[in-house]
Amino acid sequence: MSGRAASRLSRLRRVTPEGRAGRPAEARGARPRRRGAQPKVVALGGGMGLSASLAALRRITGDLTAVVTVADDGGSSGRLRDELGVLPPGDLRKALAALCGDDDWGQTWARVIQHRFQSKGDLHEHAVGNLLIVALWEQLGDHVQALDLVGRLLGAQGRVLPMSAVPLELQALVKGHDPARPDDVDTVRGQATVALTPGEVQSVHVVPHDPPAVPEAVEAVLDADWVVLGPGSWFSSVIPHLLVPELLDALTQTKARRVLSLNLAPQPGETDGFSPQRHLEVLARHAPKLALDVVLADEAAVPDRDLLTDAATRFGAAVELAPVARPDGSPRHDPELLAAAYDRIFRMHGRIGPWR
Repeated sequence: MSGRAASRLSRLRRVTPEGRAGRPAEARGARPRRRGAQPKVVALGGGMGLSASLAALRRITGDLTAVVTVADDGGSSGRLRDELGVLPPGDLRKALAALCGDDDWGQTWARVIQHRFQSKGDLHEHAVGNLLIVALWEQLGDHVQALDLVGRLLGAQGRVLPMSAVPLELQALVKGHDPARPDDVDTVRGQATVALTPGEVQSVHVVPHDPPAVPEAVEAVLDADWVVLGPGSWFSSVIPHLLVPELLDALTQTKARRVLSLNLAPQPGETDGFSPQRHLEVLARHAPKLALDVVLADEAAVPDRDLLTDAATRFGAAVELAPVARPDGSPRHDPELLAAAYDRIFRMHGRIGPWR
């Protein structure tokens, strides 16, 4: 952590969820913003869930930073990680693509960096953006500088940062991973394996157990007006951010307001059978000192609002229900609808509005 970030953390008083429950943003000393200013937003996650959130958020603010998990070990990212010892670039690439504009330039570059080679050789299934990012890491020797350069090339409407400076291995304790031993708890290793594991995930942790956070990611969280966590694969994309101690400290101590965006449906394998409130319960087990301000969920995905409200109250959070799913019935977020939901939350729960 940089000296500035460490100093900021030491000056901020640790606040427990119990101390924050039910208190408005003003009572917690939320930083006021000038009328007409855009909210400074940090979004945390990985994969397609984070991409959905970024595609929505870039529509309502010009001050946006993505903090991305670095535990992926599958596909092109896993191969590059194993061969070169680098951070897995795939989720970083997806975040950059999501931040590309809707004009021809932005959408062309989004398609280019997402393009995967099809061959019978070593390039098969490698993504162009993964190779570009890793090449710049090797050229510049700096993760953040290289990602900033890729962002400028793409015209990305925001910044992308890795959550940690080292590649992480995700490990999960899974009950019933072996169907022949349904009551046994086994350790399952690797993000790609955890994401599709049979059985019930009890908890996750990362190796190394005390990974260093990227200082710019810590500073972004501390300086934010709003922090958005989720949607995404719960155990393999959302919770890993809470397992980086410096980042968790920043999330706990920042004066930013926090939104948790829930998934539209349980994920096969990882969260099979999870209710909306169960997602909150496992989040609390991994980060008992974390507090939230708003829990956002699709109204059609919440069978019992009272149960979700009870679970959210333990975090000190209000529940906001909104139609955010695509109208085709698929469990994917609609960028325009999600943007409208975030915009309404920022205005209703922020200290000063309007933002723009």
